[in-house]
Amino acid sequence: MQISFAPGAADAALLVLPVEKDGVARIGWGQLGEGAASVAAAAAAAHRFVGEAGASVELFVPAAAGVRRVLLLGVGAGADKDWTKAGGALTAKLLTTATEAVVDFSALPTAPSAQAVARLAGAAAQRAWRHDIYRTTLPEAQKPTLAKLVLAAAPTGADEAWQVQEAVTNGLELTRTLVAEPPNIVYPESFVERVRRSVEGLGLEITVLGEDEMRSLGMGALLGVSQGSVRDARILALRWNGKGAGDPDLAFVGKGVTFDTGGISLKPGAGMEDMKWDMGGAGAVVGAMKAIAGRKAKANVVGVCGLVENMPDGNAQRPGDVVTSMSGQTIEVINTDAEGRLVLADVITWTQKTFRPKTIVDLATLTGAMIVSLGNEYGGLFANDDALADALLAAGVATDDKLWRFPLSDTYNKLIDSPIADMKNVGPRGAGSITAAQFIQRFVDKDVRWAHLDIAGMVWSDKPGATWDKGATGYGVKLLDRFVADRFED
Repeated sequence: MQISFAPGAADAALLVLPVEKDGVARIGWGQLGEGAASVAAAAAAAHRFVGEAGASVELFVPAAAGVRRVLLLGVGAGADKDWTKAGGALTAKLLTTATEAVVDFSALPTAPSAQAVARLAGAAAQRAWRHDIYRTTLPEAQKPTLAKLVLAAAPTGADEAWQVQEAVTNGLELTRTLVAEPPNIVYPESFVERVRRSVEGLGLEITVLGEDEMRSLGMGALLGVSQGSVRDARILALRWNGKGAGDPDLAFVGKGVTFDTGGISLKPGAGMEDMKWDMGGAGAVVGAMKAIAGRKAKANVVGVCGLVENMPDGNAQRPGDVVTSMSGQTIEVINTDAEGRLVLADVITWTQKTFRPKTIVDLATLTGAMIVSLGNEYGGLFANDDALADALLAAGVATDDKLWRFPLSDTYNKLIDSPIADMKNVGPRGAGSITAAQFIQRFVDKDVRWAHLDIAGMVWSDKPGATWDKGATGYGVKLLDRFVADRFED
């Protein structure tokens, strides 16, 4: 969606008037004649519209050329989430019924902040994303048509604030597209090429490792997952030096299992098609890196993805195998469907040895137990540092990519001890998400601040949200971008 700015609404065919909560009586009707304003006010009263965030009233009023379409759009009490909800609701209402809309901010009795306007525009643009390229028989009436949103009478600085939101929106679109694509289209090699094309010109340094390089580095944990697939694994690193030369202060590490059958520990057939989004952690990492680079963040950050496909052929890893990780630690593979932690183990080790970050945040659609615990409302957070956890929780609240913290302890850690190796890749049934996090922690260097985000319930949604339709949500992109902005930029 194209976002543009104009000094006034002029003769817009579709005029959107933002209305604050309990503010119908204070609407500035400047672009409407007295008669049209009376009709609009009566329509608001008939619909019991009071300006709640995301609520709307649509009507048609007389105009010189016939009629004008008017939408009263509630923007609530002015909180950040109200502007986000309003922007998303605007697009949801008009996506398939209009080509262009003009939002006239002079309708508000007090000018909104530049950030508020940008937040509304960002939500509107993000809600417009759909992945329809394979729907060849979609009826015309169901095809998206809303291509342009004009922001009229916006406050000074709104266009600059929008540029930040635009960078985040572009990152979200990359993440959502990767997550939504089918697994015969996006697999480790094509994931890398998609990302390479998408971030071209942004100034990101790209490093790619193939299986031969991983083998020479001793990445037996990651390669054990990949060995049953005809698709070769990849490691993809995107580095942004926004502060100049020097080691990155922060690394994002993403699980990128582009399709997960469970391997020899085969998943049930029903619903297995959903496992195309088991690379949602890696998707969030590359989307966040695109956003960070797109807005020229003054921070040194690296994003690293471990990309594999987990398949059950005759060469696949078996339950009972013992593999040696890049760190030298050995792992007894009890369940081949607990593969994401094996991938992260080697990728985290490589990230530490290669880039020497002081802080690591990994993201993974890691455990079904997390969905049992939190449903689809929060991502799970584990951390070895309270200040780091608090910063991520705050970023989650600010962006609505919400997190809930879980415990780590030696007692849980002992549950993954193995009688024949340094550890096993699963513990007992109870505390499954916690023991998975404890496994990953064993590969984190002692002087590194680390957080693990289990986002299994968050990367895909069966119902629309404020800024997404059904399907890929882009969860994690806004969270990571805000975390960088709040904690790592000078």
